[in-house]
Amino acid sequence: MVYLDYSATTPVNKSVLDTFIKATTDYFGNPNSLHKLGLDAKKLIDASTKQIANILNVKETEVIYTSGASESNNTAIKGICFKYQNRGKHIITTRLEHSSVTAPISYLQNLGFEVSFVDIDSDGKIDLDNLKSLLRKDTILVSISSVNSEIGITQDINKIGKIIKENSNAYFHSDITQSIGKEKIDLSFVDLASFSAQKFYGFRGIGCLIKRENIVIEPLIHGGKSTTVYRSGTPATNLICSCAKALRLVYEDFDDKYKHVLELNKYLREKLKDNEDIHINSPISAIPHILNISIKNIKPETMQHALEEEDIYVSTNTACSTSKKSIAVYELTKDEDYATHSIRISLSYLTTKTEVDTFLKVLMKKIEGLK
Repeated sequence: MVYLDYSATTPVNKSVLDTFIKATTDYFGNPNSLHKLGLDAKKLIDASTKQIANILNVKETEVIYTSGASESNNTAIKGICFKYQNRGKHIITTRLEHSSVTAPISYLQNLGFEVSFVDIDSDGKIDLDNLKSLLRKDTILVSISSVNSEIGITQDINKIGKIIKENSNAYFHSDITQSIGKEKIDLSFVDLASFSAQKFYGFRGIGCLIKRENIVIEPLIHGGKSTTVYRSGTPATNLICSCAKALRLVYEDFDDKYKHVLELNKYLREKLKDNEDIHINSPISAIPHILNISIKNIKPETMQHALEEEDIYVSTNTACSTSKKSIAVYELTKDEDYATHSIRISLSYLTTKTEVDTFLKVLMKKIEGLK
């Protein structure tokens, strides 16, 4: 098998699985209970929270556990807008965001909120002057992801955060799901940040929302004691512990892991760049873990299934997208054909050059066979 869909989900690290099993079997007490089993479970959660906070350089009180990035994004966006709508109803975002950002913003738009979209340049970078010009007295939220999930476009979230702080009273939220574990994260100028453990070799069903402690939001879920008042529900000790373990492990030997992925990305680009049937959509400045390409006259679903026949797995845009056209590819290229014929190759430090060579050989064979 050649798995090249790591940006959709990653396999669970064996050590992370061991942590999950141990927490499940040895710390099964309800962490809200006051007896010894409950207190032991709570201590384990507190230790995990401290580890996550230390890695991300935030306070332990700023870590909110959720079911994943989609819930974190919804909680951040709706939570800010519902709490501070008396200050204004203006939101700024981009057309490069994940559906779990665009959907709640569209929902709020139907409730009377106004949305502005920031311009991007030819590499997909935010036009900082345009962002500055869009900021108003009634702007309460800016939501811009650190890395686009389809093309891998990266944004300087701290530079964006500084502009927001210097020119408005708006809060800055960033979906860092595709950054975490792939690049070193600095959240100094970010008010709220969302991520999911499944993207860095943890389990599905657990994620975090980092929220600065001076910010109050309206919760999505009410009732039931938890680790924070901003997300009710019995804390999942096993998932929380495994999330902390996965986050710690993914940053071990980080530079070597990053270099390996970068070399694979360069190799792929070199092999694909001169093929007249292929257009590379991801700019050079994109994160190396994601390479988005369009294949001339071949539907992405057709190519995806053709590769699947050879036990090779890639993605057509993002796994959560409901559109057949890649909005992100269209926004970057302004080309309808590229946007409707794109596939995403996503790499990992687990990916081998042999796997990439196998993929390239089969891809070329399939292109010739399907033309």
